Amino acid sequence: MNGYGLGETHWGGYTQRQRLRSEWLVPVPETFTLEQAMAIGTAGYTAMLCVMALEEAGLVPDGNEVLVTGAGGGVGSVAVALLAGLGHRVAASTGRPELEPYLRALGADRIVARSELARPADLPLEEERWSGVIDTVAGETLANALRQTRYGGAVAAVGVASSLELTTSMIPLVVRGVRLLGVDCVMCPMARRLEAWRRLAQDLPMKALDSMTSVEPLGNVLKLAEAILAGQIRGRVVIDVNA
Repeated sequence: MNGYGLGETHWGGYTQRQRLRSEWLVPVPETFTLEQAMAIGTAGYTAMLCVMALEEAGLVPDGNEVLVTGAGGGVGSVAVALLAGLGHRVAASTGRPELEPYLRALGADRIVARSELARPADLPLEEERWSGVIDTVAGETLANALRQTRYGGAVAAVGVASSLELTTSMIPLVVRGVRLLGVDCVMCPMARRLEAWRRLAQDLPMKALDSMTSVEPLGNVLKLAEAILAGQIRGRVVIDVNA
């Protein structure tokens, strides 16, 4: 199960047993072990929704780069692995230079420093760089990504890791035809959820998923939450609720 307010408006987060509405549940593809399904979790499923949105907007492997911001996080890590596995050249943006070997192992072709995209910009348009973008950061990073997206490209916006705000101009949209695509993972229709999980089973390299995943006992949740908020966690963490 992903979304629907679990742990927010419905009880059941981090429990050994949960009582849920059956219509909320997605069958786990046979390709995955239960641990791998939980490693994918909401972040990996969301990354797949972003890839699907970009493909529907016309993204194909064309030799140009696709940008992933917040690439060291859960959504970003899975997005890098998915895009690289589908034949795209991936530019992975991170504020942690020590993650370069990790991101390159997931398939990133180039590493972009967070500071390069987080700066305020004076111009409404910049050099065309990206065929598509998966943004998990928002704020100035998203604004700069829009300014740098190539003609006819699209930006899938799914996160607010740095800001809840977006201040930019309409010029990239009306001059280059750039599309800004909001991606929702919480109340996404079931048919699209099923397709996203089917695509994950087909397109996500298991070696990459395993390399980005660690398993921690339930007793470490509070410590891990602090580390996540401090930007110290990479990839995916599976919680063993029996430990």
